[in-house]
Amino acid sequence: MALLFKSDSDRIEWWRRELGERMPEVEVRCWPEVGDPKEIEFALVWNMPRGALASFPNLRVIFSLGAGVDHLFADPELPKQVPICRAVDEFLTLRMSEYVALHVLRYHRRQPELEELQRRGEWKELYTPTASERGVGIMGLGALGANAASALAGLGFKVAGWSRTPKRLEGVESFHNAAGLAPFLARSEILVCLLPLTRATEGILSGALFAGLPKGAALINAARGKHLVEADLLAALASGQLAYAALDVYQTEPLPPEHPFWRHPRITLSPHIASITDPRTTAALVAENVRRYRAGEPLLYTVDAELGY
Repeated sequence: MALLFKSDSDRIEWWRRELGERMPEVEVRCWPEVGDPKEIEFALVWNMPRGALASFPNLRVIFSLGAGVDHLFADPELPKQVPICRAVDEFLTLRMSEYVALHVLRYHRRQPELEELQRRGEWKELYTPTASERGVGIMGLGALGANAASALAGLGFKVAGWSRTPKRLEGVESFHNAAGLAPFLARSEILVCLLPLTRATEGILSGALFAGLPKGAALINAARGKHLVEADLLAALASGQLAYAALDVYQTEPLPPEHPFWRHPRITLSPHIASITDPRTTAALVAENVRRYRAGEPLLYTVDAELGY
């Protein structure tokens, strides 16, 4: 019995150690050292080459090395009969909420403007409303979005969430489906995208959507780069419809050196690190799901292939 591991990070040995401690009976093989493909029963992966997973005839479960699974469904040869489980763990969720809170507070307290004043050597007081006067909208109320929404509500913000189906969260106003999008946008001075990437959500952060926000709103995208129409963001910033953007994900990663985002004065960038997957908690989740598979019990956090998440 073997588990195939593939990551784009440099923490391979840490992952090997954590997985080995929790599943000593399972051999961990790190891509591209596959060995006999027939021995691979489990795969914990990120951005596998097209058709690679279909080459393992005895593959039983695929584990996404992250909360999103769009990297798996992008493979047209993905074996349809194999269940997929996404990563849902406390550390991943907390890190995302930290990232969201950081950038919501950064815009709310006008920190980019203060930093520009510092660069110019100007002493100028800037008025800031209280959090209770600021509308924040979270697109996507899954595990990550729900926790971020609750954290912001705890800071006193007027938080609303928008999702495919109705959700109930204490202190969070809920909007859903197409009918709820316009009123949700109209009250969102700071818009946070934590949606799963599906056919329905690709390109959703567009000029048409930005036009529904209050003028001078801010955008925070920590979901997927393909949610954002990058040219529309630049146009919205140029027109003043948006005042600020914080981006952790991009259409092309790493972001090309010549990309205009690098030098834009009102865009803050980070290299897809809003919420890294932690080897400690994720290895424990994988081990539990391997145990469940062997025992014939339901797997945790399985993906609906029709919905794409």
